[in-house]
Amino acid sequence: MSEQIPPIDIQPIVLTGATVVLEPLGAEHRTGLMATAQDEDIWTHTAGGSNEAEFGDWFDEAIRLQQNGGALVFAIRQQSDSKLVGSSRYLNIAAADRRLEIGSTWYTPSVWGTKVNPECKLLLMTHAFESLGCFRVEYRCDARNRRSRAAILKLGATEEGILRRHKRTRDDFWRDTIQFSILDSEWPTVKEGLEKRLS
Repeated sequence: MSEQIPPIDIQPIVLTGATVVLEPLGAEHRTGLMATAQDEDIWTHTAGGSNEAEFGDWFDEAIRLQQNGGALVFAIRQQSDSKLVGSSRYLNIAAADRRLEIGSTWYTPSVWGTKVNPECKLLLMTHAFESLGCFRVEYRCDARNRRSRAAILKLGATEEGILRRHKRTRDDFWRDTIQFSILDSEWPTVKEGLEKRLS
């Protein structure tokens, strides 16, 4: 008889780094996140929007998913000034298969190209692999989003293929989605690369 492998158990948690703190999303984050989400460039390839109605829809759906156990959504706070600078989440959680996706990530443009994204990914993957015991972490992005594709590859993820006509975007376009993964066996090398980038 094969050994029974217990499912991962994802609970709200605060993840703290040198540059950012990831806090489980709550009602108290709405105003601060909306203020930092005003640049329309944020939403070119991401669900949501800079106006009050679209942002409100994004926020309400994130809270609903979190309450239903479909995701663990984080508000990202910058350590230097305590300002909220974006959001990311665990989603597509397959607890019995010990895998999840890190995605629905967005940042205010002022932190693009800084240590914010690599540290967020380091915190999220360290928790996923080392605390939750995930066997696999996935990433996905719009095939048109060259910046995200390059950033995911820079992490050390393996590009696995394209899911064709996979998802409808806010501008009613049916996008192709690129899928990537990192396995637990690959994590030590990926972690070392991220730590070097941050140092």
